[in-house]
Amino acid sequence: MNPLTTIRREARALWSDGRGPSLGTIAGTWGLLLGVRMIYPVLLPILREDFGLSLSVAGLLVTILWLGSALGQLPSGMLADRFSERSVIAVGTLVAAVGVSAVVIAPTAAVLFGATALVGLGQSLYPIARITILTDLYPDRIGSALGVTMATGDLGQTIFPPLAGAVAAAVAWQAGLGMMVPGLLLGGVALVVVLPGETGSTGPGDDSASSSLREVFRDLREGDILFFAFILFLYILVWQSFTSFYPTYLTEQKPLSETTAGLLFSLFFAVGVVVKPLAGAAYDRIGPRWSLVAVLSGPVIGLALLPVVDSLAGIVVITALVSTMLGSGAITQSFLSEAFSEEARGTGLGIVRTTAATLGAAGPVLFGMIADRGFFDEGYFLLAGLMAVIVVLTFRFFDA
Repeated sequence: MNPLTTIRREARALWSDGRGPSLGTIAGTWGLLLGVRMIYPVLLPILREDFGLSLSVAGLLVTILWLGSALGQLPSGMLADRFSERSVIAVGTLVAAVGVSAVVIAPTAAVLFGATALVGLGQSLYPIARITILTDLYPDRIGSALGVTMATGDLGQTIFPPLAGAVAAAVAWQAGLGMMVPGLLLGGVALVVVLPGETGSTGPGDDSASSSLREVFRDLREGDILFFAFILFLYILVWQSFTSFYPTYLTEQKPLSETTAGLLFSLFFAVGVVVKPLAGAAYDRIGPRWSLVAVLSGPVIGLALLPVVDSLAGIVVITALVSTMLGSGAITQSFLSEAFSEEARGTGLGIVRTTAATLGAAGPVLFGMIADRGFFDEGYFLLAGLMAVIVVLTFRFFDA
């Protein structure tokens, strides 16, 4: 099947019935939020110099960002089940804008860390409510809808990090990050204006919180979701470790300039713009097992080869191979969304994603500690091994 034909057909279906503006607004704002998140790795070498951070402490800064992005997902899911998803994601976007503003004016490392936590907290209010509202809008095409949304996120991660790096080099790192604030403010307003106030979520007068939690625990027991959550944790651990230090690794361990490293980092997410919609469509058609294995096999090879390849052409190929892992999000989130009952979907997703993402947030600081001890290359061999374990566990889970 021609991938372009598939994308065009899915795009027409997703835009139908007046749902296109809602999808576009959700996806566009998500692209801004992820763009902010991935500006951090590009600016990390400059932040290390300005604030006197070691690799371990720089890893801790990224861990704080990811930890903040994880902790708010459970309350976000519970709020999405009880109230308007529109309000939850709009507030999260505005909180992230306040956090970015505080980072830009941070006078000390302590303030930098605290403001970064606020950025992460704002971002954490977005993912679960985004999934639940899209599940209600696209009950028969959730894989494709999430794939498009996540591809737009990758588009933001492709465009904004190198742009921020260029602005930082020409002006200051504060300008490179601060340029995102107006877009976030505009996105928060657009979400309120465009999105429907009510979807299929439970209203505040429906089931009680205790009833919702009973539904969640029943779903966890019946669907063997805890095992899948463990697979998700390992994936997040690998993904966050890789993305947090990839530009730094390329500049310190490979014969590449900061500009080239930033462009390769953008290439990583650019491939995801194509991979994610295709992965979401594959989930809708062939199911999670083979679609997930397909997008996770390339990273095993790429991560294993990265330490031994120094040529620019080789690193370009490796970057593209590793980037196929980005397609897993459209598959895993679609699977989890459908694994929970409608009454407990937001809360269930919040529990699973908060737990997996909180534990996975340890990846950057642990990887930084490994790199600080002179084992930068060995760290990527370790990530390749973990990714191979994920592939094996995926076979086992969907074969059970």
